Amino acid sequence: MSDLTVSQAIEAIYASLEKDNEELNLHIANLKAAMAREGVKEAVFENDKLAQPNRQGRKFMQSYFRKQGVTISFS
Repeated sequence: MSDLTVSQAIEAIYASLEKDNEELNLHIANLKAAMAREGVKEAVFENDKLAQPNRQGRKFMQSYFRKQGVTISFS
């Protein structure tokens, strides 16, 4: 894992979502590590950048990330 910032890791996740979840688990692991380094408790994603910005898509994403040990919210 590289030393990405939380915002860089989030951007990598957006790119992964656009590429049909390519290497998503790797990007989530990078986000988790960046959050630990920076002391961030929750990652915030923008609705407009999501592949499925509806409620169902957000809840599915929250659930999947929670299983990976990452708490997220949406702006």
